[in-house]
Amino acid sequence: MSQTASGGASLPAGLARNSVGTTHIVFFVVAAAAPLASVVGASPAAFAFGNGAGVPGVYLLAGLMYLIFSVGFTAMSRSAGSAGGFYTYIAKGLGRPAGVAAASIALLTYKMIQLAVYTLFGIFVSGALAGLGIQIAWWAPVLAVMVLIWLCGARNISFSGHLLGLCMLAEIAILFALNVGILMGGGGPEGITLTSFAPATVFSPGLGAALVFVVGSFMGFEATAIFSEEARHPERTIPRATFAAVALIAGFYAFSTWSITQFYGPANAQAAAQAGLESYFFTAAAEVLGPWSVTAIEILLIVSLFASALAFHNTVNRYFFALGREGVLPRFLGNVHDRHGSPHVAGRAQSVIAAVLLIAAVVSGLDPYAAIFSWTSAIAVIGILSVQTLVCFAIIAWFGRNPMGYGAWTRLIAPALSILGLGIGLVLVILNLPLLAGDSPVIWTFPWLVLVFGLIGAGYAIYLRSRRPALYDALGAAVTEV
Repeated sequence: MSQTASGGASLPAGLARNSVGTTHIVFFVVAAAAPLASVVGASPAAFAFGNGAGVPGVYLLAGLMYLIFSVGFTAMSRSAGSAGGFYTYIAKGLGRPAGVAAASIALLTYKMIQLAVYTLFGIFVSGALAGLGIQIAWWAPVLAVMVLIWLCGARNISFSGHLLGLCMLAEIAILFALNVGILMGGGGPEGITLTSFAPATVFSPGLGAALVFVVGSFMGFEATAIFSEEARHPERTIPRATFAAVALIAGFYAFSTWSITQFYGPANAQAAAQAGLESYFFTAAAEVLGPWSVTAIEILLIVSLFASALAFHNTVNRYFFALGREGVLPRFLGNVHDRHGSPHVAGRAQSVIAAVLLIAAVVSGLDPYAAIFSWTSAIAVIGILSVQTLVCFAIIAWFGRNPMGYGAWTRLIAPALSILGLGIGLVLVILNLPLLAGDSPVIWTFPWLVLVFGLIGAGYAIYLRSRRPALYDALGAAVTEV
């Protein structure tokens, strides 16, 4: 089976339709955010280097920003929802060169976050095995899990949805047990207070630094649009999944960080994090739930990272698939599995790329945490904020030409507010790069790296326009309106 684009090229059969519903898509988004790894691994740094007890309020601020972003994002999904994600939005709103530029940045972004998650997975697994007396290089379990994730990604998307759902529920369950245990115990030295949500606490010095760590927790929620071609009733599913995922991430992370703040007390929350980032949540778990919970959290951290890696694998698969289908990348990447309707060729290709990147990092001798994880995470946050900002401009431009009956709030005000919020976030991330990636001269090349990737993408699109006009004209044509 094949379909033909306007450029005359034969396109492979599409992705499996009606495979996932709202719940599955929410699982993908939240699993990519890695609730346990984000809360236990990342939020202590926000407490230590940011605004201390105000961190829970920062999660709500970031959630509000992304809810506002989602207003225009979901409205435009009827015309731009496809496996191409942000690429399709920007191509339709700002033109094909901008779309291919965004795709180039998005591929860089997701390969970097993928490598970051894989690296953290390897660190935790090798550490856990070392505790059992088994010494193994951190990269060995990564290569093994890459094969497992590739096999899972080659199945029908509903398989990954079920698997991610189980992983996510296990992560949330242990955190929820800790949160409830803290609150039922009456909190810590200051009892239970709402100080964390007071404006004076949230907007205290360190807000910008806290935002650097918090924004990364929302990475990957564009998956709601990426899976629109495989969703049931996408005109309803995509908006519901988007708002539900953002609200769940913001609400649960705010609740979890507020609970841990009660354990230490608002006045001591920052100092406790500075005294021990790694032990911040483990100390509370051991005291509130008992020693068994420390082992449970350590195991579920590995599960959390596996789920995140699988979710991002599926996201990158669909980027490769969409760009292969349109001819921006080799067309064979647009092939789908005869039985599962999955982009299995794209999955195989991008798994090989991930393995090559991993091997290159290992051979270079870089420290897995201080360099590989930290640097790739920083590049990913800069990249995703840049692309999301472009999406807002694309939404305004698109609805300026095609109002589609929407009011000013959806067409202009919400996207404009998002540009302001995302722009501030991007500036703060760049200014606070040493907190994310260490104090190395290399880190200041990261914004330029993202810019260069964007320029390469735009240049390639311009090349296609002059040398392969039929292919250029077909860009964006393989998008199914929902």
